[in-house]
Amino acid sequence: MALISLRSVLKCGQSISESLIFNSRSITLSNIKFNTAEESKNPGEASGVPPGSMSTKSSEDVEKLNKQISELAEKNSELLDKYKRSLADGENLRQRLTKQIAEAKIYGIQGFCKDLLDVADVLNKATETVPKDEITDSNPHLKGLYEGLIMTEAQLKNVFKRHGLEPVNPLNEKFNPNFHEALFQQAIEGKEPGTVVVVSKIGYKLHDRVLRPALVGVSK
Repeated sequence: MALISLRSVLKCGQSISESLIFNSRSITLSNIKFNTAEESKNPGEASGVPPGSMSTKSSEDVEKLNKQISELAEKNSELLDKYKRSLADGENLRQRLTKQIAEAKIYGIQGFCKDLLDVADVLNKATETVPKDEITDSNPHLKGLYEGLIMTEAQLKNVFKRHGLEPVNPLNEKFNPNFHEALFQQAIEGKEPGTVVVVSKIGYKLHDRVLRPALVGVSK
């Protein structure tokens, strides 16, 4: 009987011990769950950082990002403006070069043509100084020479015309300072003031550019 009672007492003690261990484990799990819930509700409190300071830091970060965005937008606008200006400058340069090339093709022979004007003047003087009454079949050498000069002058005029070089002979026309150079003024009856009455030397123009102004006398 004493042995049975001792066994009962031991068994009862073991049950009490197991119950205490189980209860302590339950309490520990409850504390862990509670702490986890509190941390999920307020991470700032769990980390030991006050909620106000986290909000201030977030505002500073947003402000910093906005500032960076503004700076980048301004820089992008500046680069875009420079890019457009570069395109405009390139287009203007291309147009200028195209115009210069076109003018070089048209007026590149300007110096050569100007030198040939002296030849044209000599031929013109030569044909004018030949006495017309002596150009007969009885004087075949003079007639042949005169006809050769006339043909050479005509051929030279055709070459001038083909390359855009035209004579300016403004007799009885209004004086134009862009194409004429007045040597003197003279009172001529029946002529309006400013009319070209004498052409001492014909002028020439290459397309629309004056190569040599005509030397004239003007009525007053």
